Amino acid sequence: MKKLPIGLALLAFLTVCLVTAQNDKKQKPQTWKEKAAARFGDKPTAEHKATIDQNLPKRTAEPKSERKVLVFWRCEGFIHTSIPFGNYAMEAIAKETKAFSADLADEYEVFTKENLAQYDAIIFNNTTHLKPNEEQKEAILDFISSGKGIVGFHAAADNFGGWDEGIALIGGIFNGHPWNAGGTWAFQVEDPDHTLNAAFGGDGLWHKDEIYWYKPESFQGRDKLRILLSLDMSKDENQKPLQGDRWKGKIDDPSKVDVPVSWVREYGEGRLFFTNLGHNDMTFANTTVLQHMLDGIQYAMGDLDADAVPSAKVDVKIVPAPAEKN
Repeated sequence: MKKLPIGLALLAFLTVCLVTAQNDKKQKPQTWKEKAAARFGDKPTAEHKATIDQNLPKRTAEPKSERKVLVFWRCEGFIHTSIPFGNYAMEAIAKETKAFSADLADEYEVFTKENLAQYDAIIFNNTTHLKPNEEQKEAILDFISSGKGIVGFHAAADNFGGWDEGIALIGGIFNGHPWNAGGTWAFQVEDPDHTLNAAFGGDGLWHKDEIYWYKPESFQGRDKLRILLSLDMSKDENQKPLQGDRWKGKIDDPSKVDVPVSWVREYGEGRLFFTNLGHNDMTFANTTVLQHMLDGIQYAMGDLDADAVPSAKVDVKIVPAPAEKN
């Protein structure tokens, strides 16, 4: 058998590589729908759903009218596997408590003033790097400013890059998560008597989840936000992620770092509730967290009155996490 000249052999090799690369590209998810389907698979399973159903919260307030929420779950950045768990939990809560009905959506076309008029709140369920156009941005801001509510779960604070008003609306934008998803972290309750902290029963807590902190220049801070839940930085477990070489010389005293986790604010005539809880799939099967979320949703819709005076302007009791993980 004759050998191919070196030039032809190289060309044949490059052709095979190109065809292989093109086939690999075709096989990888390209569209948002394809990426979501590949990421979520068949979860939550029937067993997961049963666990969520067994741990649903109770409605705190009687709805003042028939309520409807839009649960938006698209991602342009990282896609959290907990999204379908959160979607299912919201649908299950709606069915069980009758606090609201829920529509799920993942296309930007829902963000028109005309369409949003039918809803009492928008829930951004772990959405990342959203890119609404100018009309859609205006519709979202008009929605809350006119008296409606916006709710954000976890990665809703990894949104709206380049849109300063959207970042400010949520309260800040993602700047890393030293407290990763595999850790169990200590949380302190800021004002145990606050309506939206009732789920915690007057106690701090330990919970396994991923916790963000926020770009300092974006974070709205305690002068504008009413902080409900924050990391208890007196605990060694919470300090350890900030004691490595990465943070050497940047953080003098980890125990003094302020890491808000849940908060509320008034925005125009409307209301915002945000909680950074919700990275881990089964956070949406935790009764305490779900109660906190439902109360926040009812606040955002206007059915549950809650104090939104910024934390810097109030003097409240702060309840630390228990000494030991519970």
